[in-house]
Amino acid sequence: MSSATEAPGSSAEHPLRIAVVGSGPAGFYAVEALTRLCPHVEISLIERLPVPFGLVRYGVAPDHPKLKQTAVVFDQLAQSGPVRFFGHVTVGQDVSVDELRDTHHAVIFTCGAESDRALGVPGESLPGSHTATEFVGWYNGHPDYRDHHFDLSQEVAVVIGQGNVAADVARILLKPVDALRQTDIAAHALDALAASRVREVHVIGRRGPAQAKFTHKELRELGELPGCAARVDAAPLSLGSACEAELADKHNEGAARNVAIFRSWAARPAGDEHRALHWHFLASPAALLGDTRVTGLRLNRNRLEGAPGAQTAVATASQFDLPCGLVFRSIGYRGRALPGIPFDNGRGTFANTDGRITGNPGLYAAGWIKRGPSGIIGTNRADALATVEALMADLPTLPAEPKPGAAALQALLTQRGVRTTSYPDWLRIDACERQQGEALGKPREKLTRLTDLLAALD
Repeated sequence: MSSATEAPGSSAEHPLRIAVVGSGPAGFYAVEALTRLCPHVEISLIERLPVPFGLVRYGVAPDHPKLKQTAVVFDQLAQSGPVRFFGHVTVGQDVSVDELRDTHHAVIFTCGAESDRALGVPGESLPGSHTATEFVGWYNGHPDYRDHHFDLSQEVAVVIGQGNVAADVARILLKPVDALRQTDIAAHALDALAASRVREVHVIGRRGPAQAKFTHKELRELGELPGCAARVDAAPLSLGSACEAELADKHNEGAARNVAIFRSWAARPAGDEHRALHWHFLASPAALLGDTRVTGLRLNRNRLEGAPGAQTAVATASQFDLPCGLVFRSIGYRGRALPGIPFDNGRGTFANTDGRITGNPGLYAAGWIKRGPSGIIGTNRADALATVEALMADLPTLPAEPKPGAAALQALLTQRGVRTTSYPDWLRIDACERQQGEALGKPREKLTRLTDLLAALD
């Protein structure tokens, strides 16, 4: 017979009830770890949008479908595990953190990094200046960005940043639209890209080619775009001793492969391609130019200082202007603060130690909101496991009394008139999108507005 003095999770009669806030990769990997480490656990998986999967659905580029296959594993977890999905629920608005604590033994926040870092330079708010998040969300059908507008009548675009998201933005801008027609790209984006006049994209990095953060597969793909020339000045590819030392490090094989790719592009003879991808290293934005909209970008020329592995970009007195009509910044992401949760403003994360949120026993973090925006989708698996292991170690300190969990949460939301979506609801939406996509030769045609997602259930 269970007892209030038993540790939660010790028996089927006294399960460990956990709320996981966020249903992207970190959230589902937390679910996976919880179900593996605790035989008697019940999980409330809470998501702001009506549909699950976070960045797997809304962050992975449509022309990289293999990266979306993790959703198959997540689907199995949702349907076979002790999980109840609460979609269309905003923590801090529809339900408070304190209410989650009252109804669950612990709360794990896996809500990602949903806002972008700012450049902090003049002209950043001019029309024609956008974040990469806006563009990626727009072409992936994210409801938050459905009605954003990008002036693709401009012929020259700039992408600031040298990571995989920057690569996605550049590739979608320059890829022949016919190569996207059979992907799950949003219909409104496909129509706009079909009419695009963008012919040149310039990718800007504040440090050198040895410090670019692309995975080599993403980078190599940018040199294989049909009808598009990858153009690199050879001068920055003559590296200093500190950069050569970085490339010689056996743990830095990816950077060495990237530099080899850049050098192969620099050696290519000029062709007759009608589109071009230009690479600029050791340059940082000083200002966005223009009166009523972006007409150019002013850049500082930089030099590298510091020891191998710790080199920083330092601005010189030299500047140059780059005419352009569109600018996308991809320089990192930040989490959003939540009332009652301590926030590390410098890192853009919830303040935590090893996943334990500072000064708040029973509250935990995993994924980008824990460590900042780093790594790939799979990186979140080990990160979530570490947080769940910390939670399991803390079981003796968590409330011993039974908690009502998902049933109480649903009753509270129903009382407030919050229209939640369940996992079976998602399966209906999924079937609807797949059916619409099949008629167009696509894997799915996403419903891109909240009203349409909810209407599909009526």
